[in-house]
Amino acid sequence: MEKLFYSIGEAAEIIGESVSLVRFWTNSCPQLLKPRRNAKGNRQYDASDIETLKQLHFLVKDKGLTFDGAVRQIAGEKASVSKSVKALDSLKAIRAQLMEIKNSI
Repeated sequence: MEKLFYSIGEAAEIIGESVSLVRFWTNSCPQLLKPRRNAKGNRQYDASDIETLKQLHFLVKDKGLTFDGAVRQIAGEKASVSKSVKALDSLKAIRAQLMEIKNSI
């Protein structure tokens, strides 16, 4: 079962990046990422924020776009970017399963 909210550390772990990078991305594009804050002021990311972080990561790290270019692309073509990210996540899961099978042989 998915959680309703993720801490910044959990969000960073999900996308495989540092907490400082997630914080920078959050502060740099408030139009895309809008985590809520708890009583202590900590950021809490919901599922749509996590999806946006995955899309940013895909465009910047895998596709080689600049951060500003990635933000513009997500703002303009969110559906196509989302499909690419989901396909990449599926391929990573399949690869992990294959590696597990290989190691058990």
